[in-house]
Amino acid sequence: MAIKIIFIVLFFAVTVLVGVVSRKRASSLDGFVLGGRSVGPWLSAFSFGTSYFSAVIFIGYAGRFGWNFGLASTWIGLGNAFIGSLMAWVILGRRTRVMTQHIGSKTMPDFFGLRFNSKALKIVAALIVFIFLIPYTASLFNGLSQLFSASFAGIDYAWWVVIMAVLTGVYVILGGYMGSAINNFIQGIIMLVGIVAVVGAVINCHGGLTEAIAKLSANSFITPAGTEFEGAYTSFLGPQPLQLLGVVVLTSLGTWGLPQMISKFYSIKDEKAITKGTVISTVFALVVAGGCYFLGGFGRLYASDITMGANGAPESFDAIIPTMLTAVNKALGVGGDVLIGLVLILVLSASMSTLSSLVMTSSSTLTLDLISSVSKKTLSEKKKMVIMRLLIALSIAVSAFIAILLVVNTELAGKLYISDLMGISWGALAGCFLAPFMYSLFWKKVTPAAVWASFATGLGIMITEFVLTSVLKITFENAFMKYFFNSSINAGMLAMLVGLVVVPVVSLLTRKSVPEDVDKMFECYDKEVTVSVKTSLED
Repeated sequence: MAIKIIFIVLFFAVTVLVGVVSRKRASSLDGFVLGGRSVGPWLSAFSFGTSYFSAVIFIGYAGRFGWNFGLASTWIGLGNAFIGSLMAWVILGRRTRVMTQHIGSKTMPDFFGLRFNSKALKIVAALIVFIFLIPYTASLFNGLSQLFSASFAGIDYAWWVVIMAVLTGVYVILGGYMGSAINNFIQGIIMLVGIVAVVGAVINCHGGLTEAIAKLSANSFITPAGTEFEGAYTSFLGPQPLQLLGVVVLTSLGTWGLPQMISKFYSIKDEKAITKGTVISTVFALVVAGGCYFLGGFGRLYASDITMGANGAPESFDAIIPTMLTAVNKALGVGGDVLIGLVLILVLSASMSTLSSLVMTSSSTLTLDLISSVSKKTLSEKKKMVIMRLLIALSIAVSAFIAILLVVNTELAGKLYISDLMGISWGALAGCFLAPFMYSLFWKKVTPAAVWASFATGLGIMITEFVLTSVLKITFENAFMKYFFNSSINAGMLAMLVGLVVVPVVSLLTRKSVPEDVDKMFECYDKEVTVSVKTSLED
């Protein structure tokens, strides 16, 4: 217990100190929200990565999909690295930075409002962001509850939620975007070291990598029901390749439409920072996401320690990773105590970095895009910053309340798996925003009607899935409905793919409604700049 407390106290002390030191960089609105658009490659890349991966990944997704897919769940981590990070930076990074600065956009809803000259689009997009970041925040805290319950028996988890919420609020309110970015860098280093240590410890406890894989392949308990495929959970694509595809698409392609992720591109310093940030972000994702899902693939080796339900599956998928860590702690003795202490600050790092990103996105969206738009009086920059800080405090307070409610209400918590909550949030946000945002950066002919259509289809698909599955509890026989509307994750994938088709089709049908000044917006991509011969071979 002493080791755990020491680790946590040191971690909290550093995060608050960073917030205090960074407060000078948050004296203006642009500095508070975007760090003055002068954030370097390391801070930008780590901010992107730590906002991407949280307790949701480490506890919820790694546990559930490691159990369902075995070692094939590592494909999710690879997808996150190469599609969610590498391709996102290469395709969206530079164009987002250039276009948003040219039109003066600070948030994604603001981008839609300025790009299409539509105040209504801006307001509706802001409401979508605010509403659907709530289940994501709930999933984040729910992941923390599982690990803290296993690590601090006898200590009320609610106290840890309150402490974490207060300290996150302190460094975000004081330091703004830059304070969050510096803390994200520190937290990212902890995540890298922590995940490598945990994976190494779990494999070592089973006699090494080869022996662990042999046990996973041979154990009769892990043979899929109704088959003789004993090696299913060590196979290339696992026992459920189509379900695996849905998770890969949602968690990888989804980042292209998440406002809290795209905002990292707004603040990048320069061209060199984008190039370096692309590499750093990809390597970070390979280690963290790849390590998390690879770790989860060994979850079935601990089946005897996991409480099973009547259907033969774990009562709580969210308890799998904490159970693994508890078993490793017992096996390693004092070394296990150090490892658990490291894991605790790993999960705290992942969660606090994501939480800071979510509340910054939510508060800036509400202030700049909603309150300022509907206010009868023009708000000064000082008033906007005061409102934003108040909303950050309110967002964190609401998040903490939801977290405690989910822990206290065991019946509700048992029905809301972390992966389901995150699937709803990512599916709705990416389903609404991915297609219109990406097309708008590259194609002049995107129309406001196409953006409205994407909002409608994205929300329609996710709400339909939630009502049919969670409210009406309908069981589907049709293969299409069963695949896409029996899981928030697959529904989210469908919402994104439909948007990619709907936006160009509706734009062509309504091409006369293209904003008149769109050519001026795209002039930013044709501006001539002087570069060194290292960048260009032109005479």
